[in-house]
Amino acid sequence: MNNLSDRQLLKELRQRLEKGKSSEKEIKDLTLELQSVSKKLKDSEALKSHFISNISNEIVNPFTSILGLSKAILSVEKHDWKKVVSMVALIHSEAFNLDFQLKNIFVAAKIEAGEIAPNIAKVNIRSLLQTVVDSFNIISRKMGISFDIQFNIDHGFGKNFYFKTDSEKLKLILSNLINNALKYSYKDSKVIISIWLDDDDVLKISVQDFGTGISEKNQQTIFQRFKRLDTGINSINRGHGLGLSITKALLDVLSGEIEISSKKGDGSTFTISVPEAKNIVDGFSGDGNDIFFDEEDEIF
Repeated sequence: MNNLSDRQLLKELRQRLEKGKSSEKEIKDLTLELQSVSKKLKDSEALKSHFISNISNEIVNPFTSILGLSKAILSVEKHDWKKVVSMVALIHSEAFNLDFQLKNIFVAAKIEAGEIAPNIAKVNIRSLLQTVVDSFNIISRKMGISFDIQFNIDHGFGKNFYFKTDSEKLKLILSNLINNALKYSYKDSKVIISIWLDDDDVLKISVQDFGTGISEKNQQTIFQRFKRLDTGINSINRGHGLGLSITKALLDVLSGEIEISSKKGDGSTFTISVPEAKNIVDGFSGDGNDIFFDEEDEIF
């Protein structure tokens, strides 16, 4: 009986030791997991703080410029209206930049809240593209950059080509790509915009610049929210990384994709692929120039 009791005691001790080792391993694993989560939270807070700092500049600086220029106009003598024209052009440029950044901020908020969804219409792609390009004309002329639009879609109603998609989202996607191309282009160069349909009737649009280019390292993080490129040139052409992350998120909503081809010093080409929506729609959207700040999200 004693021998049996000893064996049982030894067995129980072994089991307890095994449980102890297992518990120790679980505690170590949990500790490592907690450390990892803690680091991610710290990194996230640091990135968000950096983002808020940059985005504040994107809003405050244009407002300051607009107020200063408006005040200067009020003091211009009647015989010196040439100064007024110049200052009005600057006000338009600052107001355009402010409006553009606010659109991205509000869309980012919707994405974070999970409140983003496609609103499908038959979109006039040629008209939408021309509207987006025209909105950047003042900026491009100031930089001496020309647009080369290559519309490689022959079929459609006359010169128009209608495609079922979300016009407002596609418009913001293209605006971000064109804005990025201008931001990192060299002066007196050009931006090539090409549009075509692939063999599966997927809409393809590429935006090519001949500017600073993007390193392979930065290509891995360029679509991450709150990230900013770390190249030296970007200390001059500062960007907060929101535009491209918004572009990627909106393409996800449209079941689309984005690719990048770039080399430092040789420029970049961003190519998006947007499949036609399967939804049945009755409405049409011309240039995608819908009221952004309407009470309802997007009206076609």
